[in-house]
Amino acid sequence: MKTTEKKPLTTAQKRQKTLRQRALLRAGIQVAFFFAMPGAFVAGFNGVKRLFLHIGAGEILSLDSFTLSLLGLCGFTILFGRFFCGYVCAFGSLGDFVYWLSGLVQKKLFHRKKQLRLPEKAVKCGQLVKYLILAVIAGLCTAGLYGRLNGTDPWEVFSRLTALRLPPEGFGVAIVLFVLILVGMALHPRFFCQFLCPMGAVFSLLPVLPVAQLHRDSENCIQGCNACANQCPVGLKLDEQSLRGGECIGCEACVSTCPCGNITRWDQRLPGHFWTSALGKAVLFFAMGVCLGFCRFF
Repeated sequence: MKTTEKKPLTTAQKRQKTLRQRALLRAGIQVAFFFAMPGAFVAGFNGVKRLFLHIGAGEILSLDSFTLSLLGLCGFTILFGRFFCGYVCAFGSLGDFVYWLSGLVQKKLFHRKKQLRLPEKAVKCGQLVKYLILAVIAGLCTAGLYGRLNGTDPWEVFSRLTALRLPPEGFGVAIVLFVLILVGMALHPRFFCQFLCPMGAVFSLLPVLPVAQLHRDSENCIQGCNACANQCPVGLKLDEQSLRGGECIGCEACVSTCPCGNITRWDQRLPGHFWTSALGKAVLFFAMGVCLGFCRFF
């Protein structure tokens, strides 16, 4: 019996295959970290609060677990970009799932071909809000007033839920804010990360090594093609990296979307490429997380 030979894949089919493989790999890494290290965000955020509490009290900063967590997250971001935001952060992964689920509902029930997103101008303005939130939190901690806001942190509600505990009494405001954030996550990709996350503000202000940044060979791009910008969950255009490069969460959605394969990371040219790939970074971050106590199994 003769066997039929498989037809070679077209360029478009190869691109779609690569896109699916990258999406599955990222989803797998996100799920693994969601269950293994859901408290990494809270640990880093507590480090930020601890820093400004010590400044306000005029005390010498001690290298406790929260401070070490903050230093570890910041150091990893400087070396590899915002890999934590794009792959590890449980709150960010929750946002991706909610937006995906929202898109499925919009498509199946409301027959929408294009998923809802906020206008570009609203996104750029909204991305500034997280810096204001970080400044307010820093000011309240420095003044010793942050403790009066107990029960208003939506990320504290999420942290308790991932630990399979219900928020205690007095967290009504935090629960309402958490529900509103979930609604926002359904309406726009990475809603919390872009507009409200104080840790996102910290990471976006950090310098990132040039080798960890994305590079686009624009000379070979198709004229009028905006595939990379349309696919980017934070609405970032690669020619804006000098102005808004800190907003990039390192998800590399643009890399798979580019029809010409013009978008690469400079660190792909370095020896030991595995350790600069998404899977390699995940292994390195997991090792760091175990050392810093992020992992819930330790």
